[in-house]
Amino acid sequence: MVYIVECADGSFYTGITSDIERRISEHNTGIDNLAYTFKRRPVVLKWYERFTAPRETIKVEKQLKGWSKRKKKALIKENLDKLVQFSENYTQHGSSTSSD
Repeated sequence: MVYIVECADGSFYTGITSDIERRISEHNTGIDNLAYTFKRRPVVLKWYERFTAPRETIKVEKQLKGWSKRKKKALIKENLDKLVQFSENYTQHGSSTSSD
């Protein structure tokens, strides 16, 4: 499963897990003081999706990690129009006058 959490500082963290409840608990407990979320606790789960193939899971995680914050917000809000608008191809070839 791929997931996005919102950190206390308003940033997003994207990761993969097989157990979402355990993973969110680990983020909020702060097991690893070198982890991105350690100094940004608490985190709140904002989005997740399950995939059956491990390769697909990793592919989607890498894709989402490359997305802008506003594009992740559009995904979380299920705003498909904004997802298209905020895509790289759209801003290169379409109008980019609207903000999130």
